[in-house]
Amino acid sequence: MSQAETVLATGRRPQTASGFLALFRNELHLTFRRMRTKVLLGILAALPILIGVIVKLNTDSPRGGGGGAPSFIAQTTQNGLFLVFTALAVALPVFLPMTVGVVAGDSVAGEAATGTLRYLLVAPAGRTRLLAAKFTAGLVFCLAATAAVAVTALATGATLFPLGEVTLISGDTIGFADALLRAVLVAGVVAVSLAGLVAIGLFVSTLTGSGIAAMAATVGLVITVQILDAFPQLDAVRPFLFTHYWMSFSDLLREPMYWDGVWKDLGLQAAYVAVFGSAAWARFTSRDISA
Repeated sequence: MSQAETVLATGRRPQTASGFLALFRNELHLTFRRMRTKVLLGILAALPILIGVIVKLNTDSPRGGGGGAPSFIAQTTQNGLFLVFTALAVALPVFLPMTVGVVAGDSVAGEAATGTLRYLLVAPAGRTRLLAAKFTAGLVFCLAATAAVAVTALATGATLFPLGEVTLISGDTIGFADALLRAVLVAGVVAVSLAGLVAIGLFVSTLTGSGIAAMAATVGLVITVQILDAFPQLDAVRPFLFTHYWMSFSDLLREPMYWDGVWKDLGLQAAYVAVFGSAAWARFTSRDISA
């Protein structure tokens, strides 16, 4: 029985933690059962394989995106573990935010377009709880998307390149086990760095009843902010853009690790979650669900 059918059958709102967990499980099911989600995760998983093959075939002239990816690629030829950092550096500016933007943008608007949102709330199930469940499911998708890149990159790097002690971008050498822990830490930071985008997409999704429009608006916003962040003339504004500190995870590949940029990134994401999460809540709790 679906979540909406359960609410209609009982006529009661799910209570406390158990009610939230039921909503959360349902949101996870809805998110990951969609063919679109599976395709997006498949594309993300294929990206490190493509990068690894290209680097393997052409190590003399590495190419990469901005924000430190070239140095990661140079290190990849010496140690396959660095393919994890290379793949994340390439995926974070474009591929990861686009996939997260699609999922977050469709979270409310998609159900409104199909009519399931009205049936879900007719009891009601609790709009605040439902919105929180959708946001939490969005965060889980961020983790899954980042893991798809990182795990595939690790497997591909181990297949195509040697493994062993890792020379960090600061020139220091650490053991493979320590480097693997840093890879997990970097992947976690990258996933959390997308939290602000989840909140933005959720807010945009509450503004329209069209899932396609919400997804397009969220992805378009990501592209626009990335372009604005590239202009040095906007130095007064750039530190407040949610994409500005995304590449700060590279500072964790130094000895000792530099945390200043990472903390700024996480603090900025928390601010975006607070602002746009509150805006999404205000809009969603007062919205007339008529479709």
